Amino acid sequence: MHTYQNFIAGEWIAAKSGQTFQTTNPADSREVVAQYVRGEQADATGAIAAAKGAAAGWAATTAVARGRILSKASQLLESRKAELAELLTREEGKTLVESSGEVQRAIDIFRFFGGLSYTLGGQTIPHDLPGNLLFTRREPLGVVALITPWNFPIAIPAWKLAPALVSGNAVVIKPASQAPAMTLELARALAEAGLPKGVLSVVTGEGRSVGAELASHPAVAALSFTGSYAVGSAIYQQLAPRMARAQMEMGGKNPTIVLTDADLDLAATLVVKAGFGLTGQACTATSRVIVEHRVLEPFLDKLVAKTRALKVGNGLAAGIDMGPAVSRQQLEGNLAYIDGAVKDGAKLLCGGQRLTDGDLAHGWFMQPTVLADVKPAMRLACEEVFGPVVAVLAVESFDEAIAVANGLEVGLSASLVTRDLKKAMLYAERIEAGVVKINQISTGLALQAPFGGVKKSSTDSFKEQGAGAIEFYSKLKTVYLDYSA
Repeated sequence: MHTYQNFIAGEWIAAKSGQTFQTTNPADSREVVAQYVRGEQADATGAIAAAKGAAAGWAATTAVARGRILSKASQLLESRKAELAELLTREEGKTLVESSGEVQRAIDIFRFFGGLSYTLGGQTIPHDLPGNLLFTRREPLGVVALITPWNFPIAIPAWKLAPALVSGNAVVIKPASQAPAMTLELARALAEAGLPKGVLSVVTGEGRSVGAELASHPAVAALSFTGSYAVGSAIYQQLAPRMARAQMEMGGKNPTIVLTDADLDLAATLVVKAGFGLTGQACTATSRVIVEHRVLEPFLDKLVAKTRALKVGNGLAAGIDMGPAVSRQQLEGNLAYIDGAVKDGAKLLCGGQRLTDGDLAHGWFMQPTVLADVKPAMRLACEEVFGPVVAVLAVESFDEAIAVANGLEVGLSASLVTRDLKKAMLYAERIEAGVVKINQISTGLALQAPFGGVKKSSTDSFKEQGAGAIEFYSKLKTVYLDYSA
């Protein structure tokens, strides 16, 4: 069992309450993975004070010097890749292949922003008068808070931390209590790489007390959050009275549209990967499949066959395609959505049951599930399940497919499978989503490209990832200089 404390002002310290909590392996709830301190408001206040004290010195450090620390941390993470991937699987449940890919993404993100440090700065703008210089300076905000979810416990903290730090901000981060280990390991790598004390603090504990303090403290200039709409909306309201900068990335109900001309084998493969990979526990996972009626039956035959071929089990075992739900609560919620959909008239084609054979009885395993005859107004077609449950909706035309896809108040990721270039381009124009995929899975993001949703999936003010991520974590100052006299 790993034992972690909060990381504040460059030191590993216990919570002021003296209380602790533990995480268990979702593939085997008998195994305690790690013990953490239960931080509360006072711990968050202390972390903010440490960040405030370190902010000026870090801001005065050159961007290139900051980038070298990120690059060094990337190297340290790479040297521990196998160890971190195993720990991630034990705590969050995804397969070892998926965990290894996620750790590699964190490594690459730190490397990317380390290199980007050489390009950070303002812009020289032509002035309309001789003897004058007009330019901008890009400067840090000060103290920035981050609140991250459990489903990508190292990638999401990395893609928030790296641009925040390279921009010159001091950071306080609160990871989700279901899987905090990876954030603390990022802090360990950054400290070993030479990050000055106080520039980064990690506080584990209750979201209501720690998160509320991060959102309401007057020293916090900006907060970036990834999680549910309910929590994100509440945090946004806490930030609004003092007009602190906000970046809320929230849920989705992501469609994959399958047109009559589509390669049905490809379409079924993409849906299986995007719907059941990561146990469906991704904000960009495919949860709605909108299929033109003329190819509905042959598509369903292929989808069900590929779904039934998936091997479910402990993510540390070889050959496993899908791991467990992250917790009993998540598993029970998934099954409740399935039962409700069947009662509403949906047809269960495969899956829908908890798996309890042998060692699976000690984990939160379920069958990947496909339901057909789903109607747009059904709860299953409207709400994010966040599990391996795919709802199939039939439509008569391309236009109806777009209308159904756009018919919800969220818009994160959307995919289309077609051979028709014209319809592909029209889809890219008309679909209401921040991430648009064509003949690709709805999951998976390029770290060098901007990411974010529209409508209630996001505040849609600043994008994450890529060079554009710097914009949220920095401000521009415009300088006018007259040297003609």
